Amino acid sequence: MNSIENISLFSLSWILLPVSIVIFIQVKWALEIKTNLYALLRMLIQLLMIGYFLVFIFKTDDPWIVTLVLAVMLLVASWIALRTIKEHRYSLFGYGLLSILVGGGSVLAVVIIGVLDLSPWYSTQFFIPLAGMIFASAMNSISLAAERYYAEIANDIPYHQARNKAFEAALIPIVNSLFAVGLVSLPGMMTGQILSGVSPFIAARYQIMVMCMIFAASGLSAALFLYLIKDKK
Repeated sequence: MNSIENISLFSLSWILLPVSIVIFIQVKWALEIKTNLYALLRMLIQLLMIGYFLVFIFKTDDPWIVTLVLAVMLLVASWIALRTIKEHRYSLFGYGLLSILVGGGSVLAVVIIGVLDLSPWYSTQFFIPLAGMIFASAMNSISLAAERYYAEIANDIPYHQARNKAFEAALIPIVNSLFAVGLVSLPGMMTGQILSGVSPFIAARYQIMVMCMIFAASGLSAALFLYLIKDKK
């Protein structure tokens, strides 16, 4: 049996079986599949490439390189966040970028400086993965908020009601995760730490940090975005 640390490409290919079933269902139901196929292909290429790229990043001791990586992550997250409202994508890109930068960046600063007290602050082994989790959460919350907000506005719902419904929708995934963690799901970070020999009590503290930072980043970014687009119809 293969160890968890060493998954061969052949073994990895098995996961494409259930993925193929989902694609088959979409084809059978005459649904649009180009976006999903493109997303899956990009995921495969991006993750295989990032595995090699992170080897270099984790060895670097240059804060400018880390800052550059952070900037790229912000730009990409901001663009993807507005995928659900393509007709407003260009005009709202700046708002999305500012929302993720302020909402996610402030949470990242609290985690790096306050909770973990990293020295140096740009310790890549922690900084890049944590920034990735935070920005991805902010990205998803803005995407959900934007889609719901413009759906409500299209139905002539007043701004405050549309904003509130959009904000609630944006937080549904993370709130569900808060309810399920430890009961339905055992998070990857906590599992990995326990398997590596870390005390379950310490692993639980790290996971609490992760869940709280994701909730905060999602909420702050979505709230700021909804505030900024108040006059954008």
